[in-house]
Amino acid sequence: MSLPVPVHLVLIAPQDIVNVASAVRICRNFGIASMRVVAPEVELDAYRIEGVAHNTAEFISRIEVYDTLEPALADCVQAMVLTGRERAAKRRVIRPREAASELLDWGASGPVAIVAGREDHGLTNEELDACHTLVTISTDPSYTSLNLAQAIAVMCHELWTASGGDKVPFKKPRRAAKPATLAEQELMFNDWVRTLTAIEFFKTRQYDNVVRSLRETFFRAGLDQREAKLFRAMSIEVIHFLRRMGVTLPDVGRPGSLPKVVESDAPDEEIEASAGAPGTTRDAPG
Repeated sequence: MSLPVPVHLVLIAPQDIVNVASAVRICRNFGIASMRVVAPEVELDAYRIEGVAHNTAEFISRIEVYDTLEPALADCVQAMVLTGRERAAKRRVIRPREAASELLDWGASGPVAIVAGREDHGLTNEELDACHTLVTISTDPSYTSLNLAQAIAVMCHELWTASGGDKVPFKKPRRAAKPATLAEQELMFNDWVRTLTAIEFFKTRQYDNVVRSLRETFFRAGLDQREAKLFRAMSIEVIHFLRRMGVTLPDVGRPGSLPKVVESDAPDEEIEASAGAPGTTRDAPG
């Protein structure tokens, strides 16, 4: 997925190949059409760039190099420059979010550009003057300096978000599961109460309060069927372990308590199979 309008990232005299590579990665992350580099002060070694920005060979092959800024912006209908530098001259200065919205509007008429300057001392007055609008990222006033790649990432993310990028759906779980039914949750509660009783958890605690809090916690979690079976399997395995260790297990439950504790109505093997047999590795639920 790319941005709906052609946006070019223009780097002026980059000095660090890692910053160039980071900018390439950011372009690919956020749908930037292409990169243009003006008078680079470092060799644009495609192999080294892709070593940092993996799987970007096609994008790197399209990087254009210019001697000066003017031809790099010649076909653009709008150019906005990233700068944290205050100027005495009256210039329009806006924040990245507003800039992103305006760039998308301008992009309907033709290519637009985001311009970023040198790592050490930024852009000259003449380079700033060549751009329509200054974009300044808000930072702590006591430390305003941003790394080149960081500034580019902030601006490009705002563009991506303004174009609807946040509406891209999250990847669905590999294996979907239905919500756990009340009956399945009740079996899980009962097994956990049985387990907590077996380890004498209620010896110094208020039984009803603990059980009620346990139920409420699981209800808020909104477990699906796989998750409920997994938690149930955990509690059953504790009982198995205690038995293997020769621990004498007490009777579970007591009259009038909440909830009424019953023995599991399914074979232990069935529960173990649903959540992975002991000693095996399974995917986490969800």
